[in-house]
Amino acid sequence: MKDLADLALRAVRQQGATYGDIRFTHRLTESIGVKNGTVESLASGDDRGFGIRVIVDGAWGFASSSMLSREEVLRVAEEATKIARASALLKQAKTVLSTVEPVTDSYRTPVGTDPFAVKLEDKVRLLLEAEELLHKGGAIRVGEGTLGAMKERKIFASTEGSYIEQEITECGGGISALAVAAGEMQRRSYPNAHRGHYATRGFEFVEELALADEAERVGRQAVELLEAKQCPSGEQTLILSGTQLALQIHESCGHPVELDRVYGTEASYAGTSFLTPEKLGSFRYGSENVNITADATVPGGLGTYGYDDEGVPGQHIPIIEQGIFRNYLTSRETAPSLGQSSNGTMRADGWNRMPIIRMTNINLEPGDWSLEEMIKDTRRGLFLEINKSWSIDDKRLNFQFGTEIGWEIIDGSLGPMVKNPTYTGITPQFWNSCDAVAGKEDWQLWGTPNCGKGEPGQMAHVGHGAAPARFRNVKAGVGKW
Repeated sequence: MKDLADLALRAVRQQGATYGDIRFTHRLTESIGVKNGTVESLASGDDRGFGIRVIVDGAWGFASSSMLSREEVLRVAEEATKIARASALLKQAKTVLSTVEPVTDSYRTPVGTDPFAVKLEDKVRLLLEAEELLHKGGAIRVGEGTLGAMKERKIFASTEGSYIEQEITECGGGISALAVAAGEMQRRSYPNAHRGHYATRGFEFVEELALADEAERVGRQAVELLEAKQCPSGEQTLILSGTQLALQIHESCGHPVELDRVYGTEASYAGTSFLTPEKLGSFRYGSENVNITADATVPGGLGTYGYDDEGVPGQHIPIIEQGIFRNYLTSRETAPSLGQSSNGTMRADGWNRMPIIRMTNINLEPGDWSLEEMIKDTRRGLFLEINKSWSIDDKRLNFQFGTEIGWEIIDGSLGPMVKNPTYTGITPQFWNSCDAVAGKEDWQLWGTPNCGKGEPGQMAHVGHGAAPARFRNVKAGVGKW
């Protein structure tokens, strides 16, 4: 690959590029799904190719191919430069990149057991055993289990002299139970909804999830929800579990700080952002209890890597410090407008896509409370767990979330289970209402393997660390607000 990379970079220089890079990507994927005692789906993928990105006359060009040969590399290099030259005819401003130190390096996910080395029949058996136990919890109409794995090998080389090899491995899964009675249905999931929980680790992570150990409880709670009381309506004190906070952070903190959204280059698919540049460094995003970081270095996160797809090292940066907005997620192209260098958040979903700004691991840092202390300190409220639904406007301001389950808090203790919990709010008001965050012992890094963005669409794998947190005077339930 080094020879092909050198060939491509020489070619784009000869054709007038002031900058060029090439990414070789080879991705292996596997997914398994079981449903009601049978294997419903088995899929595997083996995808490889390369993409060349160049700047000519101050404009970008990009081309890609799945064929690896000297002739094809030269053809794609020429195509990328032609596209850039044509784009330059309509450019509104010259593309300027922040500097980055050229590096020759490699990075590999620490893995105990390669998930692709585990026998398929062992994975299926693990899922079927857990799914069978879901039904012991009661009259479950649908029991499901999923496992997934990915291994991506990437090589990045640039005209500035970088040559970086990376191997990212991830895996995970989950189970869910659907109970139905009298025209109503309720779902419970473990360890999280929306396909479960994933990490950049080996198959030991799946084993640690202990799906079978939790299955009977999950099924039983799904049935109990059918008879539970409806979530009470009105302004409430909410304590949100880390599972729900992960998505709250994703939608109302992670997406708004993507600088391409702020500048409108990511608008038609997923909207823009209320977090305009004059707010940087002074805007009160949340209370003093709210400290949020972007961390591509934390072990095990789906947003963890050595280098992004521009060859910039993964970094740990403050996003919100004691409630004050401090940093955006940036690229080499967007960072100079703020007088900064890229903080390493550009990633592409495969060889045939240009990298765009993506979340890394966007984490709510631990506080000083415990979940038990938080509940004891709450006279009346709700404890909500695991996301069920979400909606947020294109500027990431007005939101509505539903969770799978909740419990009333009465005089400092957990009370009756409630079903169909929902809450709504406006992003800065909501985060300013946070008056307590649990500590390290309750903190967990959650994996989100399905963050959509871009046109053509790209699916990013990101992470969110959170411990339970408390929010005052939040509108919950169904009401006329």
